[in-house]
Amino acid sequence: MEPTEENLRAWDDAHRARAEPVELPQFVQRTLGDLKGKRVLHLLCGAGEATAALAELGAVATGVDPRPAALEAARGRWPKILWVDGEPQSLPRQLRRGRFDLVYSGEGVLGRLDDLDGWALGIAAALRAPGELLVFDDHPVADCVDGLLRWRSDYFRDPAGADRLWRIGQVVSALTRAGLRVEALEEYPGGTSRRRHDQRIPATFLLYARRVA
Repeated sequence: MEPTEENLRAWDDAHRARAEPVELPQFVQRTLGDLKGKRVLHLLCGAGEATAALAELGAVATGVDPRPAALEAARGRWPKILWVDGEPQSLPRQLRRGRFDLVYSGEGVLGRLDDLDGWALGIAAALRAPGELLVFDDHPVADCVDGLLRWRSDYFRDPAGADRLWRIGQVVSALTRAGLRVEALEEYPGGTSRRRHDQRIPATFLLYARRVA
């Protein structure tokens, strides 16, 4: 393989994907419950480790990601799982047919979104009624505070800018507009995230919702 710019970028993408969390946190697993036989869509699956973990819990898992190199690595390791090229905020048509029992949106998804409503509407279209959504992601407050607990940016800044930040209220509102009913929202301190360890700062949050109709 020649070290072209495209190949180097693909190599970089694959390694970034592998660097993402590969184990589901215990409280996420408890919330997921029994997945035996359930059709589960994993958004931004990367190189597939967390998707494979869902499959090990009994799910009929499908992973979606826009990075070809990451999907190629996933297909090579878990050929029995369906891997689909697509963006979390604009899911491919074949995933928007109301066939999934659960959509799992894990860490790093919200920070990639330009279109929060597109993400929410895609989830609603992917779920059967009354399908479930589980979001586990970085808490937006953690992105506003540095390692010395000093505010380094505005929590209420424009989320459409280059440094994306979607507030919790915006996430809940987008899901509600899409026809999902939020039933639980929990926030967790440092130690639950790959980046934050201070117990005084919310590091991650978990949101559980259902498709209403």
